[in-house]
Amino acid sequence: MAVRITKELEEVRGWEGARDVRPLDRNVRRWEGLLLPNTPPYNVGAFRFELTFSPRHPLEPPRATLRTPIYHPGVDPEGRVCQLLTTHEHWAPTTRAIQVLQDLLQLLDSPDPQRVLRLDLARELQEHPEEFRRRAQEHTRLHAEPRPDPPGP
Repeated sequence: MAVRITKELEEVRGWEGARDVRPLDRNVRRWEGLLLPNTPPYNVGAFRFELTFSPRHPLEPPRATLRTPIYHPGVDPEGRVCQLLTTHEHWAPTTRAIQVLQDLLQLLDSPDPQRVLRLDLARELQEHPEEFRRRAQEHTRLHAEPRPDPPGP
């Protein structure tokens, strides 16, 4: 299955939602890269992620983790992500890594009250959305990595 993972890595490298995606420690089953959110308050930075593939991939889902701290109700302080697509109940062996990363980017761009790991932030988002956005943007400015320049022609 390393051939499939290598093909999927090439597919992700051509996607505009991520940059600098590469095997971590030369291990094709562990990737790192930067996710580039499209909408405020997260679009002022880039977020380092790690995608880890099981030796049983594609029969088992990969695990996505955010390595950059983020003020988000769907991501816990350790970087674990509330991602239904990668649960055993929702995973399909035909699902590709790019779909996992697109789903993660969608979660960052549009926090979902149904996909929550931090109840305090979900409550703040629902009850005080302006305050939530202000805090999330400030947190992003302090912790996110600078956004890379778009790829050249």
